[in-house]
Amino acid sequence: MKPINTLLTILFISLLSSPSWSESEVHLVELKLLNNLDDKRGFCIDIKGHKLKAKISRGIQAHSCYSYQGKIAVDQGLDANRLKQKQLFFPYFDVCVHPTSSNNPLNLNLITCRNTQEFVFIEDNTIRLKNNKNLCLTVAKGNSRHGGGGSPLHLIRNLSMQTCDEQKSIYKTWGIRGFKKGKLFTEKILKFSSN
Repeated sequence: MKPINTLLTILFISLLSSPSWSESEVHLVELKLLNNLDDKRGFCIDIKGHKLKAKISRGIQAHSCYSYQGKIAVDQGLDANRLKQKQLFFPYFDVCVHPTSSNNPLNLNLITCRNTQEFVFIEDNTIRLKNNKNLCLTVAKGNSRHGGGGSPLHLIRNLSMQTCDEQKSIYKTWGIRGFKKGKLFTEKILKFSSN
C-alpha cells in the first residue's frame, strides 16, 4: 500500500508544480492592443469562454481586458518570460497560440507548445508570423460584439493574422500590460521583449 501512497503523493506534488497549477510562480501579463478602439478598458488576447471555464478548442479572440478588475485573468494571462521568447503561452491551460498555416488570412489555434518560435516582434509593435513577416496579428475592424458579462458589457472582436498595412495600424499594434508592486503598467511590445 505504501508504494501506491508514495506514487499518489508524487503525482499530486507534480500537478501542483506544473504551469497550470502554480500560477503564483508565473508572472502573468496581458497582450493588449495599443488603441482602445470602442472600449476604454482596451482589447486583450483572450481564450474564448469564461476565465477558468475557457474552451481552448474554440481558439482566441480580442476581448475587453480584465485587468480593470485588479488582476490578470487566466484566460488572458500570458507567461511573461515565454512572451520574451516570442511564445504566446497561456500557463493555466498549458497551451500556446499557433498559426494554422502561413497563408492569408490566417486563423490561430491553441495547442500544446512546440519548441519552435512562431512569431516575431517588430519595431512598429506588430506581432508577425516568423515564416511570413507580411502577416500581422490583427483585431477585426467594424463594431464590437457584446460579450456575456461585465459592467459595462464586455466587448469582443475577431482576431487573426492579416496582411500588415500601416494605414490600419490601430488594429495591429500591441503592448504588454501587467501588475508590478500592485500597480498596472503598460509597455510597448518591442521594449518589453528586449528587457
